[in-house]
Amino acid sequence: MHFLEQAPRHLFFTGKGGVGKTSIACATAVQLAAAGKRVLLVSTDPASNVGQVFGETIGNQIKAIPAVHNLWAIEIDPQAAAQAYRDRIVGPVRNVLPESVVKGIEEQLSGACTTEIAAFDEFTALLTDPALTAGYEHIIFDTAPTGHTIRLLQLPGAWSGFLEEGKGDASCLGPLAGLDKQRAQYKAAVDALADPQRTRLVLVARAQRATLREVARTHEELAAIGLSQQYLVINGVLPAGEAEHDGLAAAIVQREQAALAAMPDVLQSLPRDQIALKPFNLVGLDALRHLLVASAGPQTACAVELPDRLDAPSLASLVDDIAVDGHGLVMLMGKGGVGKTTLAAAVAVELAHRGLPVHLTTSDPAAHLAETLEGSLPNLTVSRIDPHAETARYRQHVLDTKGAQLDAQGRALLEEDLRSPCTEEIAVFQAFSRVIREAGKQFVVMDTAPTGHTLLLLDATGAYHREVTRQMGSTGLHYTTPMMQLQDTRQTKVLLVTLAETTPVLEAANLQADLRRAGIEPWAWVINSSVAATRPSSALLRQRAHNELREIDAVANRHAQRYAVVPLLQQEPVGVARLRELAHPEHGNG
Repeated sequence: MHFLEQAPRHLFFTGKGGVGKTSIACATAVQLAAAGKRVLLVSTDPASNVGQVFGETIGNQIKAIPAVHNLWAIEIDPQAAAQAYRDRIVGPVRNVLPESVVKGIEEQLSGACTTEIAAFDEFTALLTDPALTAGYEHIIFDTAPTGHTIRLLQLPGAWSGFLEEGKGDASCLGPLAGLDKQRAQYKAAVDALADPQRTRLVLVARAQRATLREVARTHEELAAIGLSQQYLVINGVLPAGEAEHDGLAAAIVQREQAALAAMPDVLQSLPRDQIALKPFNLVGLDALRHLLVASAGPQTACAVELPDRLDAPSLASLVDDIAVDGHGLVMLMGKGGVGKTTLAAAVAVELAHRGLPVHLTTSDPAAHLAETLEGSLPNLTVSRIDPHAETARYRQHVLDTKGAQLDAQGRALLEEDLRSPCTEEIAVFQAFSRVIREAGKQFVVMDTAPTGHTLLLLDATGAYHREVTRQMGSTGLHYTTPMMQLQDTRQTKVLLVTLAETTPVLEAANLQADLRRAGIEPWAWVINSSVAATRPSSALLRQRAHNELREIDAVANRHAQRYAVVPLLQQEPVGVARLRELAHPEHGNG
């Protein structure tokens, strides 16, 4: 493996949920420890399962892994770290400021940025304090901070005044208000990250076009701030040999090879490794020892018993229930890479096929979806929102208004705040909100929705109410703000999209909790791209399908009020016929 050659002291693994960061980080730790190196494995992943992988309870203290000589591990709990952070900042003002203001501050501190910065606060000591880590030759981090987080930590120490004067309004900057004491330690940590002699960043991806585009953006963002020592690992590539007697496996191999051939140019120049998809669950030492080598693994992909037919509701059955009302807003939400855009199109096509008027609105940068559907189906209209244009417009508006009176330092802080992931969500949702009003007389199906945290920030700042009031003018008509509409299950149905894998299901459960905090109850879960729903003949795919059954059961019985399972198709689901196939798996899988 190239990324292990002459490995520096720090190895950071980063990538979207479900791509295999934790498994690769753990396997790397085991391999280095086997080579006689003293290794510390650090996880800052909110959906961490490092303890599960080793069969050990680890927790927030450095602990030796008994089964692996030379290996120690620590799991930093980002949620606990974020809560401690919130308590530290909100505590002093709790009985000083009005309760509504305190609640607003708490909401500012409940987003993903806060959690990430709080976790970074926890592990900076592991990067900079020799007394803590002197005994370890390698420190491996499962999950690296984003470029946005690192840039925030590089900016001047003027956060407290910036926030106290209200210049930031709804903001991700909250957690930095109490950090002036740590600023020197943060600078040392960022310096360590940017030093290729000390740190190597490993980008983990899957052989999928969308995932590779995402990792290319991550690469450019981190390289722009000095983290240039990057390696690329393509994980979970289906071996070509599996394609011999299985049409689905053959289609997957062809699709993956096409995605790798069309990889963005910025990734082509990076040192690259490829790890084959394994039939076994990546839990336990045997599995970890075989992950990074090209052997068959600790268990052969022998005959696996699968049910003749997966007894789970189809997407068409969910659409039946949605269609009853004749109109309404349908929002598809989920983490990146789970297929929200495709499923939004499938829901829209199903509704239109029933003779119902549908407006599908998407922020999908791949305009081929809109082109495929445009004019091809009665009752269906498609609009596409350009996230980059909307975000640029929103940023400029904020800089022209809030930023007009700021000095250079204040403006720099505001500009960085506007690079937060929340900013794009707000900008795109404001564009979507112009379409939402149509849901009173037809179906509006929305792909890519903001998180509950972003919705609460928008509502707290009055952005919804001001926008709606401006649009309604002095008509005197009764109106409902988008937030009120989203909270009303008679008007809005939220569908959470996930995959039948451990990390994506955990992330969807976290998103559900986030939405519930905003008073929005998800209506259903959709498990996308399921191998278990396809009756595969490939031994490896049958084992993968067997592994999915546990996650499908968790969604059905623990997380969701109602759910559907959508099969992985042999062909990319583009075009009306294939989109309908997603909803009707009984029609075949071709």
